[in-house]
Amino acid sequence: MNIYTGAQNMKIDSDMLDYAIANKLTEPLFRLYGWFPACVSLGRNQKDDFVNYEFLKANNIDVVRRLTGGRALLHDNEITYCYVCPQGVDSVTDSYKKISQVLIDAFAAMDIPLEFGGIRKPGHFDYCMLVSTGADLCYQGKKLIGSAQFRKEGYILQHGSILYDYDADLLEKVFGEKVDKSAVTSIKEIAPRLTKDALLQKLNMIPKIMQFS
Repeated sequence: MNIYTGAQNMKIDSDMLDYAIANKLTEPLFRLYGWFPACVSLGRNQKDDFVNYEFLKANNIDVVRRLTGGRALLHDNEITYCYVCPQGVDSVTDSYKKISQVLIDAFAAMDIPLEFGGIRKPGHFDYCMLVSTGADLCYQGKKLIGSAQFRKEGYILQHGSILYDYDADLLEKVFGEKVDKSAVTSIKEIAPRLTKDALLQKLNMIPKIMQFS
């Protein structure tokens, strides 16, 4: 898995989308990557008034704004995917379902059954993983993968964060809100023996996808 800074990762994803547009690709592009140092990514239109920049700087945590919408994420002990494909005639909801089905199938092969989210809890949350929508994937009702989209010139770029493990105390300090452990889960909780390297190996076997690096 390639690991870059937040700014580098967002530049590569933007280039990936532009490459698909310029070459009129009909097949999807797929990228898996990590972040170093840890980084908070803000949704395309999300306000940053909740961000404690002094705390992030003191703890060597970067901040970057994504092309895609949605709420903020802390990219630390997780795997991020980027999927680019032609928009076609699908609705936004249908496109999420088609792209996410690739992940559902991949995790099903690892005996990890996932389903679409959609249960909204009352209140406002800045941290993406505390809010489950129809664009997200859950395990037994707990959010595991948060996804968001951006569309440009007939193409879709979908980002997703696959939570391998998380530090609830750190998340609460970063986002200033309580992490409800009944709402979020991780690979470490679901399959403790599945290493990150083994997970990456299985995800890289997703068929019929052009890898982008």
